[in-house]
Amino acid sequence: MAEIIPLVHPRRRPSTEPLWRHVLGSRLRTLRERQGRTLSDVAERAGISPQYLSEIERGRKEPSSEMIAAVAGALGTTLVDLSGQITDELRRQRVLDLARQRELELQHLRSGGDDRDSRETAGRGGIRSSRSYQALLAA
Repeated sequence: MAEIIPLVHPRRRPSTEPLWRHVLGSRLRTLRERQGRTLSDVAERAGISPQYLSEIERGRKEPSSEMIAAVAGALGTTLVDLSGQITDELRRQRVLDLARQRELELQHLRSGGDDRDSRETAGRGGIRSSRSYQALLAA
């Protein structure tokens, strides 16, 4: 059999950007649990089955905007507020991913990476210290 050669640089992982439906599901579950409400209660108020709500919360279903609005309403929030919270979470995760990637690049440089990689990292404004990395993680 032929050898499979990855198209991704060996030191760089492919993007691990989360899917919107996963962040949506996580956010809905968090809101529901903070309110101390059950799947059945929220699903009934939203007009959907508890099984469907469970699948939404686990990121297995891609619900329509009408379904999302119904669940948001059942949880006492709006589609606009929920979308903003999801956007904020996606941005936070993106910053963390970039910080991790830059930290890996720094580790590579410290372990004797070649000059080309050094120039590329410097040109992208790589993290210069652990403090910078910690500041990004705190963001």
